[in-house]
Parts: sequence; structure tokens; C-alpha cells
Amino acid sequence: MRVVVQRSKKASVTVGGKTVGSIEKGFVLLVGVTHEDSEEDAAFLADKIANLRVFEDENGKMNLSLLDLEGEILSVSQFTLYGDCRKGRRPNFMEAAKPDHAIIIYEAFNRFLEEKGLRVETGEFGAMMDVKLTNDGPVTLILESK
Repeated sequence: MRVVVQRSKKASVTVGGKTVGSIEKGFVLLVGVTHEDSEEDAAFLADKIANLRVFEDENGKMNLSLLDLEGEILSVSQFTLYGDCRKGRRPNFMEAAKPDHAIIIYEAFNRFLEEKGLRVETGEFGAMMDVKLTNDGPVTLILESK
């Protein structure tokens, strides 16, 4: 799995002009799944993200986690994270998992985050989505399970 983590002050996702998910302070997660990813990968990254210390404490140091702040998550499926652009001018998406596998892992990932006590909003799997966010910092990280 590959997840782009963006610290956000506010974010929302719309599908067909309708808001399907929105959060205040927290993380926007762009979530990519590849063929061999399992629920173990999803659990590993959910734990990593929930405990990632990238929010400022009273001294201005990145020392607090999303759990410490009771922050929120906007999780958006993003198969294009596995786009390979090394050859030619058109991305190759062969490394992206097929939708029937990807949705199982993506939903497990969101469930693991919720089980940690986090509020998780999502986009719509497989839909064309508009994501709007105010990136805080900006702080953007890329995490992988393998």
C-alpha cells in the first residue's frame, strides 16, 4: 500500500457536485493499493498514520499525533498512486490492484482507523472525485507498507 498523508486544516470531497465527505483539522489520505497488499498492510499503515507525530505541541515542535488532537481523516482511494511514468508519456497502471481487491483493502484500512477511535470520512471508491483541502504547513508525507 502507498498512502500520501497531507496535514490539513479543512478538507472535503465531492462527487457529481454533492459533498460526500468533509473534515476539519486532520489528515487527507490518498490511498493506493497494489496486487499483493493484504489487511496486514492496511493495519500497519492505519497504526502508523494514527500515531504519526506531525502536529505541533505547545512548544511548536512536531510532537503530537492525530489521536492526541482527536483529529479527523478524509480517506480517498487513489489508484493513480501506482502509475508508472518511467517509460513513454502515458502512465502504466499495471501495479494498481484490480477494483475487487482494492476495495476490500481500502475498506479494511478505513475500518482499522475507525477502530483506533478516529472519525473517518471517505470519498466514493471508483468515482471521479473533486478533493478540496487547505494543506497545513504544508506537511505532506508518503508512506508505504512494504
